[in-house]
Amino acid sequence: MLKSTKNKDNILKKIKIFNDPIYGFITIENTLIFNIIEHRYFQRLRRISQMGLSYLVYPGANHTRFHHALGCVFLMKKAIETLRMKEVTISKEEEEALYIAILLHDIGHGPFSHALENSIIESVQHEALSLHFMQLLNKEFDGKLNLAIHIFKGEYHRKFMHQLISSQLDMDRLDYLKRDSFYSGVAEGNINAERLITMLNVVNDQLVIEDKGIYSVEKFIVARRLMYWQVYLHKTGLAAENVLVKILKRAKELTKRGEELPASKPLKYFLKSNINPNNLDKAVLDTFSKLDDFDIISAIKNWCDHSDFVLSYLCKAIINRKLPKVKMQIDKFSHESFEDIEQKVKNKFNLTDEEIIYMVFKGEVHNQAYSTEKEQINILYRNGEIKDIANASDNLSIEALSKSVKKYFICYPKNLDY
Repeated sequence: MLKSTKNKDNILKKIKIFNDPIYGFITIENTLIFNIIEHRYFQRLRRISQMGLSYLVYPGANHTRFHHALGCVFLMKKAIETLRMKEVTISKEEEEALYIAILLHDIGHGPFSHALENSIIESVQHEALSLHFMQLLNKEFDGKLNLAIHIFKGEYHRKFMHQLISSQLDMDRLDYLKRDSFYSGVAEGNINAERLITMLNVVNDQLVIEDKGIYSVEKFIVARRLMYWQVYLHKTGLAAENVLVKILKRAKELTKRGEELPASKPLKYFLKSNINPNNLDKAVLDTFSKLDDFDIISAIKNWCDHSDFVLSYLCKAIINRKLPKVKMQIDKFSHESFEDIEQKVKNKFNLTDEEIIYMVFKGEVHNQAYSTEKEQINILYRNGEIKDIANASDNLSIEALSKSVKKYFICYPKNLDY
């Protein structure tokens, strides 16, 4: 819905209203923010899934990075309103910059979120790409993103503003936990984001949570742990994401050998190019901005019929949801057991040493719901005392959740009689 009103200066002002299933109506009253949302770089996020291939496990998890970014802006607006009510001064310029920074924090994500940065553009992480896109947009918008970029990079002197964008209790995490819980149907991840925001305050230029909100923070930390084990690190979703990474690596390998794989122009570019921080110029970013989930899925559908057995097999695994078997455990898999599986797969499919790495692979995952080593979540008591949540909470599990839990996994084709 688009409404138009005229202000005192008789200038047309646009108010964009988005109907969000989580928060209801999200209004965008700032013309600059609206124009950034309308930009093709940002519109691409409509075609980037928020949870990668998790829909193969949770069928409802089809929401996008576009949804998430708008949700973050909504929560940022609530946070600014709360802090101003508590007499924390935030200027109009700072408010606009906070909206821009949180709106664009994920703009560098590639197709299926993290798969691309682990396959065909390995040396550049999405955070770096987001910053590059922000700098390009800053040129287009005549330097109006300067302050947003300073805040995003943590260079602005008011440190709590960077914490609103990136910390252990930022608007990003508050939205994705609540949103991903809603769309996946995993109720354990549902948090009371607005309650947490209502408890926000600033002391000595650092974000704190008033002591009345301590139980909401505990719930947030526990919800984060559960969402990682049940959703983000679900073994079937993990297998699917790793298969996707292997597909793209195999496609890049075949392209290097001179194979001409059917693919969209942007995808072909990245299959043929070695991208690193030194050659990440505007032309590369423009090409990247044309790459989305549809390019990848379309290519995978085509590659199902490719003459290369490995590429074809892996593509069919995604398209037909015939994913590999996954074993996950606390202890490392022995070298002997891994080699035994490799040999069985080699024999069954008549694979070479070079091909087997795409069919049998292992890895590890980490889950740390809260880190005492990073910027802490601090609880503010009425007497002015401030404590880290790990020390303030009477829930012993919070201290336990600050320890990193590592699990090891191995993936291989099913029906090996193993």
